[in-house]
Amino acid sequence: MFVKIQGRQRYLWRAVDEDGDVIDILVQSRRNRRAVLRFFRKLLKGQGREPRRLVTDKLGSCKAAHRATMPSVIHSTRQYENNRAEVSHQPTRQRERRMRRFKSAAHLQRFAAVHGVVQNFFRVGRHLLRSAHHRLLRARAFTEWDAVTCVR
Repeated sequence: MFVKIQGRQRYLWRAVDEDGDVIDILVQSRRNRRAVLRFFRKLLKGQGREPRRLVTDKLGSCKAAHRATMPSVIHSTRQYENNRAEVSHQPTRQRERRMRRFKSAAHLQRFAAVHGVVQNFFRVGRHLLRSAHHRLLRARAFTEWDAVTCVR
């Protein structure tokens, strides 16, 4: 995802699992091999193990970084396969418009890291559930959120 911060273009790297949950986020100023290597290493360090499959866009630096960090993992760049990651950018874009842009790369990094985790917590697969189960899961999420934030 491309983000303009004070007139300079930044790149928001995002790792998403098969359910659409955000795993990791990193803001960088470049899209070269070194930037992708840094993101892959951060992702592997946080997860503790390699993924079964890696889906990226057709950026050449992703291919080079994949060969360097995890050559045994299946890497796919087929059209429409990275839609899950592209769709996960939408809440960030909406929030960015409401906030009238991000003021710095550090501000974006802090916001995106927290927003991704909170979004995973509240976003349940509504299309997979009956309405009673959906209401129950949402109620549990809000109860846990209240306990974590010490609201009540």
